Amino acid sequence: MTSDARDAGDLADDESITVTVENELYIAEDTETGVSSQGQTEEAALENLAATLETYHEGSQDDDGGDWL
Repeated sequence: MTSDARDAGDLADDESITVTVENELYIAEDTETGVSSQGQTEEAALENLAATLETYHEGSQDDDGGDWL
């Protein structure tokens, strides 16, 4: 994954994204980061994964934490 801001359509075409169904929920996982999310539909799972990946990438940016107060 090279970009932080991706949408569900982008993720659907990404080879590092897998979608499985478990207990009637769609599970979308980015195999490069190990980040996953779920939804009632494949589209919802991908949308949730896109939002989760954005948060993941924000948290992994090189930041000293000096502005957290």
